Amino acid sequence: MTLIKSISGIRGTIGGTQGTSLTPIDIVKFSAAFCRFLQESQKKENISIMIGRDARISGDMVNKILTGTLLGMGANVIETGLSTTPTVEMAVVSEKADGGIILTASHNPAQWNALKLLNHKGEFINEAEGAKVLELSEDANLNFATIDKLGNYREVKDSIEQHIKSILALDLVDVEAIRQAKFKIAVDCVNSVGALAIPPLFEALQVEKAFYLNETPNGIFAHNPEPLPENLTALSETVVREQCHLGFAVDPDVDRLAIVCEDGEMFGEEYTLVAVSDYVLSKKPGNTVSNMSSTRALRNVTEKYGQSYTSSAVGEVNVVEAMKKTNAIVGGEGNGGIILPELHYGRDALVGIALFLSHLAKKKMICSQLRTEYPNYYISKNKIELTPKTNIDKIFAEIKTKYSDYKINTIDGVKIEFDTEWVHLRKSNTEPIIRIYAESDSLPKANNLASKIMNDIAFIAKSK
Repeated sequence: MTLIKSISGIRGTIGGTQGTSLTPIDIVKFSAAFCRFLQESQKKENISIMIGRDARISGDMVNKILTGTLLGMGANVIETGLSTTPTVEMAVVSEKADGGIILTASHNPAQWNALKLLNHKGEFINEAEGAKVLELSEDANLNFATIDKLGNYREVKDSIEQHIKSILALDLVDVEAIRQAKFKIAVDCVNSVGALAIPPLFEALQVEKAFYLNETPNGIFAHNPEPLPENLTALSETVVREQCHLGFAVDPDVDRLAIVCEDGEMFGEEYTLVAVSDYVLSKKPGNTVSNMSSTRALRNVTEKYGQSYTSSAVGEVNVVEAMKKTNAIVGGEGNGGIILPELHYGRDALVGIALFLSHLAKKKMICSQLRTEYPNYYISKNKIELTPKTNIDKIFAEIKTKYSDYKINTIDGVKIEFDTEWVHLRKSNTEPIIRIYAESDSLPKANNLASKIMNDIAFIAKSK
């Protein structure tokens, strides 16, 4: 059983004992603490909190505990029900809520769930705010509301519809071009809320024909829900069999987007952001941002248009902070997360779909041909499981010493930049692992670089 408390929320496996997994008691403690944080920061007791969830099996149980706790704290609850993460983020703003909580463990397997915390702007809370929530969660003296100050509850049932309307209102989204392209598209909805959001989006975009896989939002994932190539074989086969123009895959909360080309080959999760940014920059000038573990191809595309690229620490809140500082018009993460500030500051697979289809339709290319327009970089993504005895500080310190002759960035773990390659190792915020990402101009080179660093880590971990 696992429970991870971080500045971005609380994430864990369902079942087990208090403090070691995501139990009802932990849900109460953390949601009450977040409610108190909002009451204190907003300087009022009568606050409103928007909540929504993906389709995980545990979602209904967690949602009921969360709702009761917030009402018991005196907060008004506005619920969107089954909904995507970007939809909830936008609903916080449209409903003028003081904050939000999204029940989703993103790409984690079915036994996981999480509480993701939003401020009144529909954006994830920052490090200082997260630390305050963690502090409050350990306060045994949190006061709950008396009978005359209990919160009120109401449902909002059109959040996804409003989200789609906002996407279609963007000048960058060309519905007519998409209609004329007569796209046939296969989609893996991974049995979660993508099944509720993508069909109406396709209808609004006038997509010619769609083939849906795993389209029942029951949280019973047919495969590992992370949209990686090894998990998308059925989608790839469907694209080829049905002679589709392309395929889309999303994660359970629909903030990540992966693309499959017409030949069944992966477009490359890293290149979702690259292609969408290319389209956005072709229409208007502006800067871009991605995190340190994302491909350098975005830098290449940005500089092609004479604009500036910035890398940030990993994590959506860090990307958003860098985007605001640099006035970036598009950004995100190499895991298929697209952030378009014109819509909202959050990763959004739905707007990613609309922008990519507009791009592909206007280019009048097949998907695999569009992919050849971008530089070929390859990222090797690896991880090492952590044990209670793992001394991460020692590992990072010794890696920095060993590679001190190279350019090293330590704003988020350790990133080492070689002449034409880089490797980035960092502790995950969502799982008890160290992630090791390496990029080069071929996959074997990237794998070899990652293996070299992983061997270094293994040696350091064994040494006294």
